[in-house]
Amino acid sequence: MISIRSLTIIGGMLLAAVSAGPASADSADMSFFLTSAGPGNGGNLGGLAGADKHCQTLAQAAGAGGRTWRAYLSTQAADGQPAVNARDRIGKGPWQNAKGVVIAKDVTELHGANNLSKQTALSEKGEIINGRGDTPNRHDVLTGSQADGTAFAAGEDRTCRNWTSSTQGAAMVGHSDRIGLRDDEPSKSWNTSHPSRGPDGGCSQADLKSTGGDGLLYCFAAN
Repeated sequence: MISIRSLTIIGGMLLAAVSAGPASADSADMSFFLTSAGPGNGGNLGGLAGADKHCQTLAQAAGAGGRTWRAYLSTQAADGQPAVNARDRIGKGPWQNAKGVVIAKDVTELHGANNLSKQTALSEKGEIINGRGDTPNRHDVLTGSQADGTAFAAGEDRTCRNWTSSTQGAAMVGHSDRIGLRDDEPSKSWNTSHPSRGPDGGCSQADLKSTGGDGLLYCFAAN
């Protein structure tokens, strides 16, 4: 952004002194974002393929559609299909947000001392997503994952039937602002804070909103 700082007349010529405004990253360089909106059907994302498509669509609208986008989601072993680990779906890194800030240089750092916070987990539009203390709170992000980015064992549902149901199961969520009800590790976890819950069980859109979410996803460029 260029701004005019002053105007000066020298020898009959009008000269403009300019100053550069704040630097902004090219959207094509963005390789991570927190979705500004979810698909809108609770935990039913249309499976991993539907979730990936949602990431790709939002990235395309933001000018970053030239990359292959993947939702940070795990699935559990079921119906003869093996589990899928979120950490294995997202490429090698590094990943940077819409403002050019690196949130992790690789998969190990992402699941360790990363740079994710309310100020850096920006949407594809470069906007901060509401967290604890905001109205409405939208910091619950669907992941279905353990702290190391791997899937939960088969049995207790933590993926809303592998992201195909808005009526059955529950979803493990993380806190994008790293803040919760207590000052403990789950409250600070970006990817494994607590299971969703609510009157319908945990996977409806209303359930997700009732505990501080909106069906949002982390999206990573895998290439």
